[in-house]
Amino acid sequence: MRKYEVMYIIRPDVEQEAVQALVEKFNGVISNGGEVTKSDVIGKRRLAYEINKLREGHFVLVQFTATAEIVNELDRVMKIADEVIRSLIVRDVA
Repeated sequence: MRKYEVMYIIRPDVEQEAVQALVEKFNGVISNGGEVTKSDVIGKRRLAYEINKLREGHFVLVQFTATAEIVNELDRVMKIADEVIRSLIVRDVA
């Protein structure tokens, strides 16, 4: 298993309870064979540039260890979710 880091941005019009539910859902996908080492909801921030006519978003940063299959599944689930406007999964080399 390798170390990964994912940052995703959730639409700004999503309620705080729904943001927590999404974080738990994505962490559950990771925990199905991997391990979440750190999960941090950074909060609502202004975007550097407009995405789909949105100027803000809820930022979430998660560090985890998992296999490539789990990472592929997490990426697939994030692409399906309408609440996620951007996501990026990178391998942690440190």
